[in-house]
Amino acid sequence: MSTSHDTGRFDAALRSIALAANPEALFGPVRAGGTVPPAATAAYRRLARRVHPDLVPPARTAEATTAFTRLTELWGHFQDMVAGDLRFGDPTLVTRAHTYHVRGPLARGDVADLHGLRYQDGSGRDARWRDAVLKLPRSPHDNDLMRAEATALARIRERGHERYRAFVPELVESIRHRDAGTGVERRANVLTRLSGFHSLAAVRRAHPDGVDPRDAAWMWRRLLVAIGNAAAAGVVHGAVVPEHVLIHPEQHGLVLVDWCYSVTSAAAHTAPHVPAMVAHRKDLYPPEVADRRPAVPATDVYMATRCVEYLTGDRLPRRLRAFARGCSLPAPERRPGNGLALLGDLDEALEREFGPRRFRPFHMPTAPPRDAGHAARPS
Repeated sequence: MSTSHDTGRFDAALRSIALAANPEALFGPVRAGGTVPPAATAAYRRLARRVHPDLVPPARTAEATTAFTRLTELWGHFQDMVAGDLRFGDPTLVTRAHTYHVRGPLARGDVADLHGLRYQDGSGRDARWRDAVLKLPRSPHDNDLMRAEATALARIRERGHERYRAFVPELVESIRHRDAGTGVERRANVLTRLSGFHSLAAVRRAHPDGVDPRDAAWMWRRLLVAIGNAAAAGVVHGAVVPEHVLIHPEQHGLVLVDWCYSVTSAAAHTAPHVPAMVAHRKDLYPPEVADRRPAVPATDVYMATRCVEYLTGDRLPRRLRAFARGCSLPAPERRPGNGLALLGDLDEALEREFGPRRFRPFHMPTAPPRDAGHAARPS
């Protein structure tokens, strides 16, 4: 990269990669037949030479690294599209609200597949590219679970406290996807994409002896806010298990995901009981779920408490163990049912045990794969 001409090509390549809405914008259209076109391979190699971090001046290594990483991701996605692994006939998904560009698969749950999306929000100078997640069930028999999630998130957005919106995913829209080959229609949800979050299951794996209760305290508090705000809006999550509770270690953030098993009061097509259980977490459910009795806010209080017990192992001190027992009594009518009101009681118990509340930095000791969400199989 020693001449102004080379610098111009480098800058042009940076712009092309940054502005590419999908792989085809860089490598050309996907052709039928399962073979990568030679022209696409040539385009990739040309761009790779121009933005490879080893071939640019030291002052521009960071720009080159960012571009080369995205180029590699787009090339991998292009190859996947050619092979048909994404099972989308077209790399764009068009609805009345947005045109979504499929970025690639993120995770595979027992019920739904999660795909990365990119879409343009707004128009003109105010337009911004945003990242999202498409949650698409593999079977149309699970359309009701997607509908339940969309109903719950919309209700919380409408009737919950605005200050607590960050505790649940944002529903961009609920869509219907019809398979071009079979005609089968599946209901899918588009959700905002989270970054830097880990599930409590991943946190527990990273802390084999259990998380220090002083660190778990802020997670417990935020989880009560999440379920309490939902209850205030008339929603019971119904599946508060470690895989569905995501935390951001550095920012002390928490998001409760996977509302597919939720119960929304007075909503159409909604049964009063939790429709299914996460098979490998049945020990965390209260009796009323297994008995298919109506779900109540105390159902979520029970499961949130069991999550904290799972997270901390056997490390909860006596006073907090007693508090947890009171929140996980077998009879729902004997348990606390208001997560937001219970927060005050928890704060009192925490202050008696640990003294005045103060910020404690929390870090993951290892770097396990970040969780993009979880979908569990109905039992």
